[in-house]
Parts: sequence; structure tokens; C-alpha cells
Amino acid sequence: MSAANLLSLGQTALEQGLISSLTVLALFLSYSMLNVCDLSTDGCFTLGATVGAIVALAGHPWLSLPAAMAAGMLSGLVTAVLQTKMGVDSLLAGIIVNTGLYSVNIAVMGNASFMNLNQTETVFTVLKGLLSGSVLAGQYKTLAALLTVGLTVGFLCWFLHTRMGLAIRATGDNPDMVRSSSVNTALTTIVGLCVANAFTALSGCLLAQSQKSVNIDIGSGMVTIALASLLIGNVFFNRTRPLGLRTLGAVIGAILFRLVYALALLLRMPAYMLKLVSSVIVVIAISGPYLRSRLPLWKRQLNARRKGGAGEC
Repeated sequence: MSAANLLSLGQTALEQGLISSLTVLALFLSYSMLNVCDLSTDGCFTLGATVGAIVALAGHPWLSLPAAMAAGMLSGLVTAVLQTKMGVDSLLAGIIVNTGLYSVNIAVMGNASFMNLNQTETVFTVLKGLLSGSVLAGQYKTLAALLTVGLTVGFLCWFLHTRMGLAIRATGDNPDMVRSSSVNTALTTIVGLCVANAFTALSGCLLAQSQKSVNIDIGSGMVTIALASLLIGNVFFNRTRPLGLRTLGAVIGAILFRLVYALALLLRMPAYMLKLVSSVIVVIAISGPYLRSRLPLWKRQLNARRKGGAGEC
């Protein structure tokens, strides 16, 4: 493979990583801060893609972004209400919403499973036109994704330092203490999941407009990808680091994960194997710290067995 092809593959991985990092930031808020595992991510991602595509097809590319985020917030609201007001377990609530969103997404797409945006003006084509003739004309997708991620990271860092953000963080750490302080944990859960799902839907909207198409399976496996990216980011900036560095770690983890995907494609791995790669990365990232902590004990047990065997001889 030529150097030009390698650079193109790397740039694509960077663009995809930046776009998917919005979903990773959503999981950072819901999973790391709020301590809620939201399994509606796949459906919400697709919802953002479909709503954004419909609004863009109507001739409003910039309006597609807030429209997708509003749809994501509605999805997060339903998930949170099931948990906090109807006594549904958080995992089951995510599964229920994710299942229901499949039908909703088909309905939004007009009873179709695929939408073509090739002839549609998107935020990327608008930015491409603005940068036409400049040295950055070829980097319009990267710049658009980088700008969106920068604004999202800035907003998230600010939000988590507000009174509501601090209440959300406290709810994730110790909900009983928060309740004893007369803070409504149901409200913090609802707000946290609404904001997180808005990020997820925005990510889906940008991916759909970037690749100029939407299919009903565009969000398939996103929760696994986001979790793997988040765990990779935690390797660089763990819980002891400042909040800003942890959000940056989530973005870096998303980019590195996409680079692993690009490497797998470079090695001519079949596309259907990429889901398995995602699962393996998640297993390694989760079990790695535990296995590392158990390693000294296993070494002592092995040495004891060797000494015992030598004594018997």
C-alpha cells in the first residue's frame, strides 16, 4: 500500500474517531459520571442519524444538528423515566427503548431501511464550500468534526462543574448521600441521560452526513465501540486525573479505536470480523487491570508448586 493510501486511511480513521468520540463522551457522562449503563445507545445513534437526514433532505443542514439532539434528548427522557418513575431496571430500560427505537427509526425514514444523501446539502458540504480555494479545503470533514468535538468537550466540562453537574456526579458516586442532602436523584438521572443521549444522536447525525447515507443498522454495535473507546481512554487518564483530561482521554480512546479498525482493514481482515475485534478489545480493557493485579499471586502459587515438586523428588 502506498504512502498516500496510508495517509488517506489514517485521515479517515481520525474523522471517524472524532465523530464517534461524541458517543464515547455520552457514555462517559452516563456510565462513568452517573453510573448508569445505557443500552439504548445503538437505537439513539440511529435516531439521530435518521432525524438529521430527514431535516437535511428538507433543505436545512444546520437545523439538522439541534433536531437530532432534541430527538436524542427525548430518547434519553423515555429511558430515564422508565428507570426513575416506573421501577424498570436500568439495563432493561435501555434494552426496551433500544428495541422500540428500531420501529421508530423505520417510521422516521418513511417505512424504508436506507436513505441516500448524495445530492443533499449537509453541514460538511457547506463547510467545504466555505473553505473552497484555501489550504484547508481537503480537510473540511476533519475540521467540522474537530470543531464539534471541541465545543462538546467544552460544554461537558462546564456542565459537570455546574450545580446540576455536581449533583449528577454525586448521584453516580453515592445516591443515598445525595438523597439525604434533599437532592432529587430522579431529576439528576433524567437530566444526565437526556444530555448524554443528545451527544449520541449528534454523533449519529454527523456520521450519516459524513458518509452521505443512512441505513437502519448504522448504529449497530455503537455501545460496544463506545465502551471499548472509553476504556482505552481510561488507560491514559484514569479517575484520579482532572475532569478535563478524562474527557480528552475519551476522545483519544475513540481515535485509537478507529485506528485499530483501520489497521484491521489494512491487514485485509473481513468486515464481518470487526465486531469480534470490538468485543475482544472490550474484554482486554476490562479484564486487563484485574489480571495484572492477580499476576503476583499466580507467580507465588507457581513458585510454591515448583518448590513442592522439588521437595517430593
